[in-house]
Amino acid sequence: MRRILHLSDLHYGRADATLEDPLLEKIAELHPDLVVISGDFTQRARRRQFAAAARFVARIEAPVLSVPGNHDTPVDNLYRRFVTPFHRYQKYIDPELEPAVEDEEMSVVGVNTVNRFSWQRGHFSGRTVRRVCTAFADQGGKLKVVVVHHPLEHGPTVEKRLMRGASAALSALSGCGADVVLSGHLHTASAAPFTAAPGLLFVQAGTGLSTRLRGEKNNFNLLDVDGPRVSITTWAAEGRVFGPGESATYARGSNGWERVAGEAAFTARPRLAAR
Repeated sequence: MRRILHLSDLHYGRADATLEDPLLEKIAELHPDLVVISGDFTQRARRRQFAAAARFVARIEAPVLSVPGNHDTPVDNLYRRFVTPFHRYQKYIDPELEPAVEDEEMSVVGVNTVNRFSWQRGHFSGRTVRRVCTAFADQGGKLKVVVVHHPLEHGPTVEKRLMRGASAALSALSGCGADVVLSGHLHTASAAPFTAAPGLLFVQAGTGLSTRLRGEKNNFNLLDVDGPRVSITTWAAEGRVFGPGESATYARGSNGWERVAGEAAFTARPRLAAR
């Protein structure tokens, strides 16, 4: 069994500081094997915002895998955005823009979907697809997870443009054995198979700390992986406490991921020995 805690869109510079400690306490209580942060650590990619985000990340009591978001590149300094867009992210958060981790049960690959030439709209290149598929080629029955900032599919009510290369990437990832895609960007949480690729599970996180809420409370996702099943629970802030909300369990069926009726995700886990 593996547990992944999925955070996104912290937006330091527009973050609710009173939620920091409750969020960190809940992360520690849930004992994830991996914390994934799918971009937008800052609001305007300023040094003090990255410094605050770095202090938050340093307090997480678990391994962390992260990718940048479009807000992590300069908005109002075009020279920096075009020439050194990720300098501050790499200095404060992670020098690796597309990290990967694997163990006996899972393989997680990060993808930098930020497009410096189109600040809000992302890009998933064919070369990146090939890199991810190569990483998954020899992983056997492990859960194969892709982490991006920009979603690979939008619902009918989303006004933002879908990132370039999303449809081709979705098709290719589905064909090369990927199982789950974790993303952010929209500040809304959801979990379901992709409409265009039911063999891939689409898990979208809302905003963990930002005051820029879009009809939802601050939240994060918890994924519990038990063999061929993935249980997903969205934990949302009620006042200053994060508690479990909507939950669903999916299993692979003949037509892709199928929801398992009557099953809920785990919300408690005994403390693991130090790794």
